[in-house]
Amino acid sequence: MKKIYLLLLATLVFFGCTKKDNLPGYKNSSLKIEKRVDDLLSRMTVEEKFWQLFMLAGDLSEGKEKYKNGIFGFQVHTKTSSGTGRTQILDYSGGGTVIETAKRANDIQKYFMEETRLGIPIILFDEALHGLVRKDATAFPQAIGLAATWNTNLMDSISLAIAKEVKARGIRQILSPVINISRDARWGRVEETYGEDPFLTTKMAVSYISTFEEMGIITTPKHFVANVGDGGRDSYPIHFNERLLEEIYFPAFKASFQEANAWSVMTAYNSIDGEPAAANNWLLNKKLKQDWGFDGFVISDACSLPLFNPLHATAKDNAEAGAQSIENGLDVIFEVAYEAYPSFYEAFEKGMVDEKAVDEAVRRVLHAKFKLGLFENPYVEIPNQKDRFKKHRNLAKEAALESIVLLKNNEQTLPLNKNIKSIAVIGPDANEARLGGYSGPGNNPVSVLQGIKNKLGENVKVSYAKGSERTTQEFLTIPAEQFFHINNGKKEAGLKAEYFNNISLEGTPELSRVDKNIHFGWTLYSPDKNIINYDYYSARWTGKLQAPQTGKFDIGIDGDDGYRVYINNELVIDNWRKQTVQQITTPYYFEKDKTYDLKVEFFETTGNVVFKMVWNAGVENNWQNKIAKAASMAKSSDVAVVCVGIEEGEFRDRAYLSLLGHQEELIKAVAKTGTPVVVVLTGGSAITMQNWINDVPAIVDMWYGGDEGGNAVADILFGDYNPAGRLPITFPVHESQLPLYYNHKPTGRGDNYVNLTGKPLFPFGYGLSYTNFKYSDIKIDKNTINNTESTTLRLTVMNTGKYDGDEVVQFYIKDVMSSVSQPVLALKGFQRLHLKKGESKEVSFEVTPKLLQLLNKEMKWVVEPGDFRLMVGASSNDIRLKTILTVE
Repeated sequence: MKKIYLLLLATLVFFGCTKKDNLPGYKNSSLKIEKRVDDLLSRMTVEEKFWQLFMLAGDLSEGKEKYKNGIFGFQVHTKTSSGTGRTQILDYSGGGTVIETAKRANDIQKYFMEETRLGIPIILFDEALHGLVRKDATAFPQAIGLAATWNTNLMDSISLAIAKEVKARGIRQILSPVINISRDARWGRVEETYGEDPFLTTKMAVSYISTFEEMGIITTPKHFVANVGDGGRDSYPIHFNERLLEEIYFPAFKASFQEANAWSVMTAYNSIDGEPAAANNWLLNKKLKQDWGFDGFVISDACSLPLFNPLHATAKDNAEAGAQSIENGLDVIFEVAYEAYPSFYEAFEKGMVDEKAVDEAVRRVLHAKFKLGLFENPYVEIPNQKDRFKKHRNLAKEAALESIVLLKNNEQTLPLNKNIKSIAVIGPDANEARLGGYSGPGNNPVSVLQGIKNKLGENVKVSYAKGSERTTQEFLTIPAEQFFHINNGKKEAGLKAEYFNNISLEGTPELSRVDKNIHFGWTLYSPDKNIINYDYYSARWTGKLQAPQTGKFDIGIDGDDGYRVYINNELVIDNWRKQTVQQITTPYYFEKDKTYDLKVEFFETTGNVVFKMVWNAGVENNWQNKIAKAASMAKSSDVAVVCVGIEEGEFRDRAYLSLLGHQEELIKAVAKTGTPVVVVLTGGSAITMQNWINDVPAIVDMWYGGDEGGNAVADILFGDYNPAGRLPITFPVHESQLPLYYNHKPTGRGDNYVNLTGKPLFPFGYGLSYTNFKYSDIKIDKNTINNTESTTLRLTVMNTGKYDGDEVVQFYIKDVMSSVSQPVLALKGFQRLHLKKGESKEVSFEVTPKLLQLLNKEMKWVVEPGDFRLMVGASSNDIRLKTILTVE
């Protein structure tokens, strides 16, 4: 019997080994990843290699045969909702439940594993800036709000929650987080960042990234690097020297790779010293891959390579842009539409790209797929519990509470008394739970109005009035239904359009077509990039305009000049010159349903055009009445909460930081009633307040609060939670101070203007509490150390007020004397601690050589001998204790 057993065992081992030996090397899980990559790479055709370097927002719904050669991966459920590519808006509202998405992910993966020649799995990727951007996913506070918590332990929990929701759907890469430094509050994407400070950003980034990578989900910190330029404008060219990059813009990225093990990175749209970030050899090959030892893969931002021609003017077409990028360190091309692939594949097919560069890029992608275990475990386990992530909502509430910053609280207006009889909740953000950029639909997000109703129940009268819009629409783009033309005696929609490759409408038009109306944003291309010049053309639109109502109203053009407008062959607007973007209108009497001959002429000599025909027909100008109604409601209430906010986002930078529309008038009108007023701000960046700040006693910044934002605000307003959020960005008094950040280097003279202070309205690290904290007993374990030693700074913090609460203790360092000028102070540590009233705790910060180092004249990181001022306080402008550490 024993012999039979041994014979059977030997047979099984033999056949098992034979079966394993017959496997292609890349499918043999016992081999090292490097050997598996080498084997697979040797089997791949040029086309198969290309497709591993191409990622798309899409799926197999348009025909799986298109992807017979494989693909890097898909961002499913995503589509462009307007415009061209990522320069406009990607719609993330699509998708099903967790279970439906997981099943779909498995179906897609099955095709690539079983029906393609090599069976290379794909990576499903998505956005998860502050929660997965899909249906049923938990929305946490926006990234800037998470930074305002100054709590990396909380960030650990949030990233774990998001990672679980991501992985349950089969998604294995997230295009997050945004770790750019926000030094200009006008930038529309400040909301997506962790603020202006490299130390705070680094700590938040490492906390967020580490959990995902440990769970087998690739993170993609972005945008590499510094994608905001002069004037706070998105993706503007930058010309930073290496010192500035190393000191401010690189630290968070470097730590993301070396400490948190991020396995991917996304490049920026902008150029760096004249070279596009996605094709910058110094940045991607030398700095990232050689100096920092980055082993992961580099992806482009969506549709960025096609911009090399119209914007950067560094490549004649997509093939050349692709070749430049792959050879200069890019690994994966990210496009929105499948139709873009032939123009990029041309470079691979014709051998325009260095073969070694292609193989190196493919090697990095394949390594990531093996590292994720996708060849052995390509499928996600279908979830069996519909509400398995229900507890994440409690975490979202905790995050919202910790993120809220109390900016002003005169005369102890807050917290409000729950025994009030009535409250007026007013404003455009009162009944709208906005989540911010890169958000999905949320999971039943709660507005401030609903949060207050939830808090007070039926015992208190809660009244609501919108009072104002966030923006003012005094003119509307004339809608398509008002235009038509006659073609062969028949009425047809739209206007006849003729485009000329000259600026004088001469000769035969190069392009004739029908445009539905006059509303264009030719910021990247001409009216037709294949036919019409980008920066030297003219256009003429002719047809009929039908009036929707009777009366005299203003009509004209909002956009680039020069232009002329004719109505019934009469020249009504003559702006045939080049100067600027402006709106010019003229009053004209119309009769309802009557049609008018229309001709509009336009010419352009520099490109980058915005051009639309507008009128004020149908515009309501009753904002004064709406504000008066809201003020009347406030006057008859015990307290008024005015909820206002800003408009911002990707490619939506702000020239002014003040509240738009008539929101400021709304605040002032409510304040004049004499009713106590609390202003609640919604937004992800700084807001200027000089026109109204002295009219109101209390101001609360809720950022974008996520699913539980409204309930969190209500808890803070009525004292069930003591606010302790701190600003991760500086709030200026006025836009003219920008850029404004706390950790600047010493000036040659002073900071002030003739007519304005150089200091901010609210400094970095600022935030109030309902209680007070006393700092005392600062000491250092060793006052003198050498340049390789560490020591510990200690102090005591005591809650001396009437409420339990959190305090964020902030640790700053100033190098008193150095060979290279250093910041006036720089954040080097922080701790958020909870203290009951009357309680005290010792707080300690380890002072390591890394915290004391500087980049010397030879561009080497060193710790120089001398004195260092160690400072601890409640903000960058509220230092409570300081002492000196000497390095010998």
